[in-house]
Amino acid sequence: MIPQKVDYKRAGSVAEALSLLSANPDAKILAGGHSLIPAMKLRLNSPSLLIDIARISELRFIHEQDGGVKIGAASTHHDIVSNATIRELYPAMAEAGELIGDTQVRNVGTIGGSIAHADPSADWPAVLLALGATINVEGPAGAHDIPASEFFTGFFSTALEEGEIVTAITLPAPSAAHQSAYKKFMQPASRFAIVGCAVAIVADGGTITDAKVAFTGVSDAAFLDEAVAAALIGQPAIPETIEAAANAAAEGDIHINEDHFASQAYRKHLAKVYAKRALVEACGL
Repeated sequence: MIPQKVDYKRAGSVAEALSLLSANPDAKILAGGHSLIPAMKLRLNSPSLLIDIARISELRFIHEQDGGVKIGAASTHHDIVSNATIRELYPAMAEAGELIGDTQVRNVGTIGGSIAHADPSADWPAVLLALGATINVEGPAGAHDIPASEFFTGFFSTALEEGEIVTAITLPAPSAAHQSAYKKFMQPASRFAIVGCAVAIVADGGTITDAKVAFTGVSDAAFLDEAVAAALIGQPAIPETIEAAANAAAEGDIHINEDHFASQAYRKHLAKVYAKRALVEACGL
């Protein structure tokens, strides 16, 4: 299908983008456009104005900050995957980026657009949750930060307020014993995650002292699986620990998605399988 008629403006700065958004409440921000444009073609979304922020230089950067890394919202998936510091400090980020779409998607799609869209099968949300990231946001009331653990609120929904945009993502400094990994079972055509699992662990002297395990594709939004983390912390980083922790995945009071790609039972099974794979890699076993 063809989208309805829409106006287009390319913002030259964050301030201009916010001004345009304030003056046009039903406008939509265009970054990579890989989610918005298909929705417009299907008439699922019909904004009166597209505000293109993809070429705002102040939104496209990756630099070290306080031992961690800050990533501008307009940074492409390829920018992230090809950054040596990210590959060294946050292996899960590199793994996730390499599994997104195809070459064309990775060269144009942006991390800010992905997390603002909050597709329940997108890769970045789970990784940012596991790494304890902070989402930097700017809007009419000024700039503020939202922990990733509070950002993804439901099905295609986030904690962004009216008129706000994502400006950057801040990753905290990892400890020397920190390791991370991301594994997913993907839908072969779209390469979205039917189930994806991101893990970040700290193992000191062979004992797991901290752990975060997050899933995407399993429920209405990416989430931290506290039961899996609890089964890891204080335990030795050995196969038996990982097996027991993985078996706790997607249990309890968690809504499990069901569609023509996977039943609830199959998704729950995949959550356990991919939690184990990600943990095995992060633990170096």
